[in-house]
Amino acid sequence: MEGIEHRTVEVNGIKMHIAEKGKEGPVVLFLHGFPELWYSWRHQIVALGSLGYRAVAPDLRGYGDTEAPSSISSYTGFHIVGDLVALIDLLGVDQVFLVAHDWGAIIGWYLCMFRPERIKAYVCLSVPLLRRNPKIKTVDAMRAAYGDDYYISRFQEPGKMEAEMAEVGTAYVMKNILTTRQTGPPIFPKGEYGTGFNPDTPDTLPSWLTEEDLAYFVSKFEKTGFTGALNYYRNFNVNWELMAPWNGVKIKVPVKFITGDLDMVYTSLNMKEYIHGGGFKEDVPNLEEVIIQKGVAHFNNQEAAEEISNHIYEFTKKF
Repeated sequence: MEGIEHRTVEVNGIKMHIAEKGKEGPVVLFLHGFPELWYSWRHQIVALGSLGYRAVAPDLRGYGDTEAPSSISSYTGFHIVGDLVALIDLLGVDQVFLVAHDWGAIIGWYLCMFRPERIKAYVCLSVPLLRRNPKIKTVDAMRAAYGDDYYISRFQEPGKMEAEMAEVGTAYVMKNILTTRQTGPPIFPKGEYGTGFNPDTPDTLPSWLTEEDLAYFVSKFEKTGFTGALNYYRNFNVNWELMAPWNGVKIKVPVKFITGDLDMVYTSLNMKEYIHGGGFKEDVPNLEEVIIQKGVAHFNNQEAAEEISNHIYEFTKKF
């Protein structure tokens, strides 16, 4: 990982690990998703750090080498955004370009909602703005749509999914999730992790994920476990309550949205209709581009790494 440097910083009462490359130039802040790490952005950090940007990718609260508070209530959208605002302050800049994927993208939308003046532009991968339905809590709506074995339903009970993951082992869980090309809502087998996200977990890894890459993820999750990561999901309904004051708010930050046509998010939860039917643009008036990558699945920042780096560069250089 040529030229990537690592350090630990104190933000919002926790110690946070960040990876960075590039000493000057505009800051690009990268937010990873589930169950990932700064490492998911390894290609983009090198690419943007070599193009005159200062690329910064933290391990989010609860992940990797960043502290993981023990209580579930320490993982609301406010806590995570608080960490990031403190990080932006610590970097000594007024504004950053934001690039985020999966849960990082959800946090990215909150960041744009609460502190739009800190975000120059947002390149969002996989998860569009999740429009708040004032009549039903987030997990309740998902459970009503997809049942008790929908992965987010299954992630709710503290300790239970951790135990099911422990039965199959960290290496299997990571391989199972990162290699999935299963479209539609992930539904788990009853009472066990089983084949989890991916009934077709391959023996050999795809070309974009090396054994060394997988081993890095596995080594970190062996150390931390999955509780911090799962606690984000356990706050979906709490976040629904906390976000009531922002119900119906428009996100004014300029946005470029990129997803793969095989992405499990894009192919469930009526996302296609929302993204292409005018709802997304209504909520995000400065949505400038929507890119759908053909034959690409959920982890598009890794699978289509060069293409994603180019999209980030092309979008950010306009500002």
